[in-house]
Amino acid sequence: MYADAVQQVIDELGRLPGIGPRSAQRLAFHILESDPVDVERLTTAIVEMRSRVRFCSRCFNIAEDDLCGICADARREASVLCVVEDPRDVVALERTAEFRGCYHVLGGSISPIDGVGPEQLRIRELLARLGDEEVGEVILATNPNIEGEATAMYLARLLEPLGVEVTKIASGLPVGGDLEYADELTLGRALEGRRKLGGD
Repeated sequence: MYADAVQQVIDELGRLPGIGPRSAQRLAFHILESDPVDVERLTTAIVEMRSRVRFCSRCFNIAEDDLCGICADARREASVLCVVEDPRDVVALERTAEFRGCYHVLGGSISPIDGVGPEQLRIRELLARLGDEEVGEVILATNPNIEGEATAMYLARLLEPLGVEVTKIASGLPVGGDLEYADELTLGRALEGRRKLGGD
């Protein structure tokens, strides 16, 4: 169909998440038609990323040094730990500029159907941190899906006997959303998380 070299790039791009066969073809042809300097810059950036980026030895966020920028920041509240599934969740929470504590990245969520149990996640490392660091509150910020909820419930049962306060982020309707487009789980959560307006 295509020259072997082109087909090989299409095949490799098609292995990326969210990239279907047509997208892989478009990307491959875009690269083929691009200026060689741009292609070189892209390949260099990918190789650099793979060689320089690692996981933070403390929280398992992505980092270029032993500690990520958040763990290395002495101004962060080390007594509050937010547990997330993925480094991308750290980025999402940091964009809010609301959280000044530290993080712990589990590396996924409990999903028996995918063969992921608690032992495949960084739960042992979380427990070790609670023993070594003076953590007063653990905020569970797992995704609001079946796997995320199962992970949060498992962690809550595991952590509560340790004398640490365990909280979970609220979930509900997005600002600007319409009720008619919300699913039942989201609406149910919004009702559960309701709070009093005005007055005392």
